[in-house]
Amino acid sequence: MGSSGKTRWKISFHRSSSSSSSSPRHPKKPPSEFLCPISNSLMADPVIVSSGHSFDRSSAEACKTLGFSPPLPDGSRPDLSSLIPNLALKSAIHNWCDRSASPRPDPLPLPAARELVLALMAAEDENSNKTAQRTEEKTEKTEKEREKELLLKGVSENPQWKLTYAATEVNPRHKHLYCSSSSEEESVAVTPLPLATKPSCYSSSSSSSSSLVIEESAEEEEEVEVEEIVVKLKSSMISDQEEGVIRLRNISRNLQEKRVRLCNLKLLAALRPLLGSRYAAVQTHAVAVIVNLSLEKPNKVKIVRSGAVPPLIDALRSGSLEAREHAAGALFSLSLDDENKMAIGVLGALPPLLHMLRSVSEQGRQDAALALYHLTLVQSNRSKLVKLGAVPALVGLVREGEMAGRVLLILCNLASGVEGRVALLDADAVQVFVEMLKKKDVDNSVRENCIVGLFALSQSIMRFKGVAKAAGAMEILVQLAESGSERARQKVKRMLMLLKEKEGGFAEGDEEGVGEGDDVGRGSPFGAFRQQQRYQLHKVKNVTGAHSTEF
Repeated sequence: MGSSGKTRWKISFHRSSSSSSSSPRHPKKPPSEFLCPISNSLMADPVIVSSGHSFDRSSAEACKTLGFSPPLPDGSRPDLSSLIPNLALKSAIHNWCDRSASPRPDPLPLPAARELVLALMAAEDENSNKTAQRTEEKTEKTEKEREKELLLKGVSENPQWKLTYAATEVNPRHKHLYCSSSSEEESVAVTPLPLATKPSCYSSSSSSSSSLVIEESAEEEEEVEVEEIVVKLKSSMISDQEEGVIRLRNISRNLQEKRVRLCNLKLLAALRPLLGSRYAAVQTHAVAVIVNLSLEKPNKVKIVRSGAVPPLIDALRSGSLEAREHAAGALFSLSLDDENKMAIGVLGALPPLLHMLRSVSEQGRQDAALALYHLTLVQSNRSKLVKLGAVPALVGLVREGEMAGRVLLILCNLASGVEGRVALLDADAVQVFVEMLKKKDVDNSVRENCIVGLFALSQSIMRFKGVAKAAGAMEILVQLAESGSERARQKVKRMLMLLKEKEGGFAEGDEEGVGEGDDVGRGSPFGAFRQQQRYQLHKVKNVTGAHSTEF
C-alpha cells in the first residue's frame, strides 16, 4: 500500500464555551487577606505596620500623614508608626491575579488615598457624635422617668402633707408674705423629695421642658453657626476666611465648654490649610484657634492626629512674630500629652523651637522653653536635640542668664543620658553651673537646678572630678551643704564625698567615713561602684604591699 493508502486520523478537543467564557465574565472574588482594610481593594504595594496588620502603602501613608488610626473589623486600631514592605503578600497577590486572569492592581494615588481617609475620619466623627447624643438622650430620659416615679411615690405616701400645702394655698394668711408658718416649716422638713422646695410639679415640669427647649435651640444655633464658620474657612475669599477664623477664635476663647464640641475632624480639616496661609492675619488667627482648642485635654491628641503639627512648625519657622508666638504656645500645650511628645519631635519641631529661644518675644521664648522641656522627657527627643548640636547653645543661654531656670530644666533632662552628659561636659557645663552657684543674686530654683545638673553630670565620675575641681566646685559645694532644701543638701554631700576621693580610692581619713550606714555608701548612685572599688583597693594593697601603685 503506497503513500496514498495511509489514513490520517484527526482528533480535536473542544472546551465548552461556558467553561471558557465563565472566567472573564465572572472573575473570581479576591481573598479577603488581599484587600486593604482602608480602601477595600486589592493591595498594589502591601506593607506591614508595627501592630502586624497589612495595608496598601498609599492608604497607610495617608493615615500616617493625617494622624488617623482607622478602626479594624475586630475593633482594634493599628500602629502606623513604621511601614515595612510585605513582599510575600505582594507576590501572592500577583500570582492570584495571573491565575485568575485579573489585571494586577495599580497603586492608589496619594491624593485619592488622602480623600478616602478624610472621608473615613469624617464618618467616624459623625458616628461618635451620634452615639454620644443617643447616650445623652437615653440618660436624660431615664432621669426624667426616675424623677417622675419618685414624685408620684412621694405624693402617694404623704397625702397629709399635700392637704396641708393645699390648705395654705387656698386660705393664705397675710403673714405668708413675710414669714413662713411653723406648720409649713415642719411639712417642708419632712418632705422626702428633692423637688419639694419648688412650687408644684407642673411648674417644675414646665420649667424643665422650657429649659430643655432652650438648650436644644442653643445647640441647634451652635451647629448652624459652626457650619457657617466651616463654609467661610473653606471659601476662596480671603475676607471670608478671616471672618471665619476671627469668629472661631472668639468662640473658643470665651466659651470654655464649647471647645471640646468644636474640636471635630470636620472643623480641623477646614482649619488646617489656613495655618499655612500667606496672609498674616488669617494665619495668626488660625494658629490662635489651635491654641484655644488645645487647652482641653481631650482635644490634644485629636489635634495632632488631624495633621496640624506640620503647618504649626512652618508657622513657627516663617510666620509673623505673633503667629510664631502662638505656634510656640500651641506646641507647648500639645506636648503636655504623653502621646504627642514623640510625634511632635519626629515631625521636626525641635530646631524651630530652639531658634525661638532667641526670639525678641518674651512670651515666645518662655513657651518654646517649656515645649522643649516637656518634649525632652522622651529619650528619642533628647537624642535628637544632642545630635542637633543644641547643648552648647543651651549652655550659652544659661551663662548669659537668659531664662536660666527653664533652660536648666532642659539641660537636666539631657544629662539623664550618656550622650547628653558627654555633650554637656564638652560644652563646659560644669564651669557654667559652678559660676551660677557662686552668684549672690540667683533664685533658689535656679540654684537647685544647677545642683541637680551637677549631680547628674557627676555620674561620669572620672571626668567630672577633674573638671569640677578645676572649676572650684569644692568651695561652693561646702557652703551649699548647709543651706537649701534637704534634697539639694543630700546631692551636695554626695558630690563632696566623691570629690574628696583620690583617683585610686578615698582620701586619707575619708575611707572610714563611708561605712555601711553612710548616705553615700548605700543611697547614692555611686554606692555599688564605690564598694567594689574599695574592695579591690584593699585587695591590691594586701597582695602587692604598701609600696605598690594604688589601684
